[in-house]
Amino acid sequence: MNREDLKNLWFLWKAVYRQEKKTMCRVVLAAVLSAVNSYVLLVLIGYIIDAANRHTDQREMLRSIVATLLIKLLMELVLRWLREQINKVLQEYPQEFATRELNWKALTCDYQHLEDPHVQDLRFRSFQRSFYGIGGWLMFVTQSILENIVSMMIAVAIMIPVFRVNQIHIGYTLGMIAALFVLIIINYVTGVNNTRKAMYSFFDASDLYNKKLFWLDLFSKIEPQKDMRVMRMEDAVFHDIGKLFRGVQESEKRQGELYVKRQLTQKTILNISTLLIYLYTSFCAWAKLISVGQVVTYAASMSQMMDCANRLAVSFGHLKMAAMYAADYREFLTLKDVKYKGTIPVEKRRDCKFQIEFENVSFKYPGADQYVIKNLNLKFVIGEKMAVVGKNGSGKSTFIKLLCRLYDVTEGCIKLNGIDIRKYDYKEYCDLFAVVFQDFTIFDFSLGENVAGASLYDEEKVKEAVEKVGLCHIEDKLTQGFDTYVGKECRSDGVNFSGGERQKIAIARAIYKNAPFVIMDEPTAALDPEAEAEVFEGFDKMVGNKTAIYISHRLASCKFCEDILVFDKGQVVQHGSHETLMKEKGLYEKLWNAQAGYYA
Repeated sequence: MNREDLKNLWFLWKAVYRQEKKTMCRVVLAAVLSAVNSYVLLVLIGYIIDAANRHTDQREMLRSIVATLLIKLLMELVLRWLREQINKVLQEYPQEFATRELNWKALTCDYQHLEDPHVQDLRFRSFQRSFYGIGGWLMFVTQSILENIVSMMIAVAIMIPVFRVNQIHIGYTLGMIAALFVLIIINYVTGVNNTRKAMYSFFDASDLYNKKLFWLDLFSKIEPQKDMRVMRMEDAVFHDIGKLFRGVQESEKRQGELYVKRQLTQKTILNISTLLIYLYTSFCAWAKLISVGQVVTYAASMSQMMDCANRLAVSFGHLKMAAMYAADYREFLTLKDVKYKGTIPVEKRRDCKFQIEFENVSFKYPGADQYVIKNLNLKFVIGEKMAVVGKNGSGKSTFIKLLCRLYDVTEGCIKLNGIDIRKYDYKEYCDLFAVVFQDFTIFDFSLGENVAGASLYDEEKVKEAVEKVGLCHIEDKLTQGFDTYVGKECRSDGVNFSGGERQKIAIARAIYKNAPFVIMDEPTAALDPEAEAEVFEGFDKMVGNKTAIYISHRLASCKFCEDILVFDKGQVVQHGSHETLMKEKGLYEKLWNAQAGYYA
């Protein structure tokens, strides 16, 4: 392993220890006790043989045997308790360990990280590999390595007398040590290499397996079936999934072959080393350097040491895999946030007199060369209802991201009541906005929690918000009132809502928040014409005296807004009311006439 692998492992080990101090201490204690426990009987058997040959007093020998067995029994009981406690944690901890910190990082890191393709891939791999239980696995590998190292140390301590140096047998002793050392090195290298190859094969298999799960999930849904049948995609899909399944089988076959190869190599080396050990200890007994009982103890200890060396090689191979898992985990958790959070508290105003001004604002995405928005100057009028229109890629969505501080400007500044918004406390600034994004999310929570955005909510406020968006008709569906779950994914007694109803729930969420600024990004995209008209008619009532920003491709929605911003290539090319913009004969008129033509 290289230095970077060690850094990744140390980072991971600290994270595990930080969350499970008691469990890690139990892992260390269990490793030491397990190693010592494996030699108790070996030493006892050697003692019994030698005591019988010396005609030791039977009472003394019996007392020694009983005392040793009681010690072993006590160790077994302690070990059993430790393993039970460790297993209790490992049953839940493997997936929970990583996902807790990964989820919190994903929820709190700068939004721009989440739109970065590299970070997206990194985040996916981190979550994916956390599923394999990286935290619990590290505990297991740590225990295995400690146990084998302590066991080898005990074996060396036991065998020191047999490796006594004298003029007659020094050559045999050194030869034996050299032979065992060579066998250990060969076993270690082959074990680590085979484990590493199996690890890479496992990675390949896991990627293929995830694709396999994707296909199985796809086949379990009804929606894709329409496309596959109508567009006659059966042959292409069947060929692709067949190729994928064969790839999974081949990868699993390679893993099996590598496992057999590793086992065969280890067994061969272990048998050779065991033969050498017994030949050497028998020679030492013949030369009267050790007793018959010591032959049993020493030979068994040396065999145990070689077996530990085998397991240690495999454990270090697994440790390499853990280091690779930890690399993504460490990189994602150590992502540096660049956004300045600010410290100035936002003024609490009942009159909602918050004025926002864009001053020479330019923006380009991290790593990009071209500006998405260039030299934007704009001031929001309090209580104004503003529409934002333009072609795809004109900068509308970016404008909203900058306003909500999902990104910070590249040049210029955005001011709230004359102060740069970067200086305000980030969370307090965000509280000024209620947003309905085009790609909104309705969570598998209760309806009340979805509207309120919290587990504790004001039922009257939820009812008011639901009524304002025209969802009164769903009361018959709500078998448990606002505690009724949305969707059946988490609760079998949940209720499925239509696309239009889910969109209204998203709008109700914005109303419930009661923020000074309301932003709606294509809020009626999933609504039928009647429902859309209902939302339009109730728009004034919904937003009240708040500043409302309405983004839509349907220009008919602009007619109820006092002000319209027309974006093109990152700049506001037109600014005014519907009537004014139609008279200017500019881009707005072209877009309006283009849409109107479809309804002619």
